[in-house]
Amino acid sequence: MADTDPDELERKIERTRAELARTVDAIADRVSPKRAAQRGVARAKENAETLLTTVSERVGDAIADLMAALPAPADGKPRDPWEERERARRLAPVVIGVGAALAVGAAIVLWRRRRR
Repeated sequence: MADTDPDELERKIERTRAELARTVDAIADRVSPKRAAQRGVARAKENAETLLTTVSERVGDAIADLMAALPAPADGKPRDPWEERERARRLAPVVIGVGAALAVGAAIVLWRRRRR
């Protein structure tokens, strides 16, 4: 008898309509060019941050290793390896920036030479 009750059928239809509306909204959100671009930008930003952190740590470690190979300071105090590593990690973004600037400069010079 519940299957033929008009009120029950109307409630089922309304529930189905609401579920369908949510599904259509979710699909529209997923295929929306604006949302897809936002997701792509967020993913690229996250990847860039991860890459920068990784490169910065590796460059910092390489600088710390180079600094550890230097002769002892003139004052005779032993070096603190943790302090050296922290100093190197602070210096890493500067080294990366200088390297990037040199790479861009070299690319511009090569591009200009090719145009001639």
